[in-house]
Amino acid sequence: MPLVFAPGEAFQFDWSEDWAYIGGERIKLQVAHIKLSHSRAFLVRAYLLQTHEMLFDAHWHAFRVFEGVPGRGIYDNMKTAVDKVGLGKKRDVNARFTAMTSHYVFDPEFCNPAAGWEKGQGEKNVRDARHRMWQPMPACPDLDALNAWLEERCKLLWAETAHGTLPGSTADLWEAERHALMPLPTMFYGFVEERKRVSPTCLISFDRTRYSVPASFANRPVSLRIYPDRLVVVAEGHVICTHERIIDRSHRQSRRLIYDWRHYLAVVQRKAGALRNGAPFVEMPEPFRMLQAKMLRQPGGDREMVDILSLVLHHVEQAVLCAVELALEAGVPTKTHVLNLLHRLLDGKPTDQPDVNPPAALTLSKEPEANVARYDGLRTPGGTCHAS
Repeated sequence: MPLVFAPGEAFQFDWSEDWAYIGGERIKLQVAHIKLSHSRAFLVRAYLLQTHEMLFDAHWHAFRVFEGVPGRGIYDNMKTAVDKVGLGKKRDVNARFTAMTSHYVFDPEFCNPAAGWEKGQGEKNVRDARHRMWQPMPACPDLDALNAWLEERCKLLWAETAHGTLPGSTADLWEAERHALMPLPTMFYGFVEERKRVSPTCLISFDRTRYSVPASFANRPVSLRIYPDRLVVVAEGHVICTHERIIDRSHRQSRRLIYDWRHYLAVVQRKAGALRNGAPFVEMPEPFRMLQAKMLRQPGGDREMVDILSLVLHHVEQAVLCAVELALEAGVPTKTHVLNLLHRLLDGKPTDQPDVNPPAALTLSKEPEANVARYDGLRTPGGTCHAS
């Protein structure tokens, strides 16, 4: 039976699986489809997983593109939204999903099992997008670039596609419908939280990848907040570090290690010798590595290098890097000179010294005379000898 929706009344959501070349590698993607039921404006967005944080992100970007929120959302019984399907329309809705719908103030509605016709527009959008966007297979350097291309491609298709039931294109109907949508609120910062225990080597594990944590939290429990693009580690009510999230679905590669060398400064402050072959310090910026290569050749150079690296705990890292680069250019790779340059940079004083051009050889204005007879003047007429 054909369905009719009022402007701003509802949207339909569905997932599909498609393929694309990301960074030169063929990757299977989980694709979110969100479609306004009245104007049939739609957004397609690609992810690597079908998890809660990806679901929240897809809704935000859809409402951002639509410039508002409809009053109702129509879904199938996906696991990220429904914990248990009951009789008829009875559902045990997931608590995280409920928090998102409460934030955007729309009512979720779930189809009956095996009744795809109840959200036929969403099902059709999955089928249409396959030959409009995924054939031939798109190639992009990363997922962000792919999603930017998909968003622009969707907007172009709005203008090119006739509505079919009402006069005008999808873009024309969306222009009229967007005034009936609820105002766009702030983004729902939904995340999935897990409890982790930091290893003795200052690492936590998530999704086959290990991430470093500040050394002061070794062997202690922390909270891991999982977002679509980043991981945030929280302890004692404060954010202690953030990592870019690595999603690698290939099981052919070994587990990855993501270090932040700053997390291990507390260790090398106690054991300076660990700096020489410490794995986290391989990823330091190039100026620090060049300075380290020079300073470790000198006695006590490892301790001085640790003191220089520790400056990033108290000053802006870019300023410390600039001071190190200036010291290397001057050919004076020492702790004292780096500190001098850093303080000049922070105080706004010039770091370049005036050029001094000393002569090749110094010439005395009065040459000394080799006259031993001068010592006779020390003798008195009486013949007293002053020599001891």
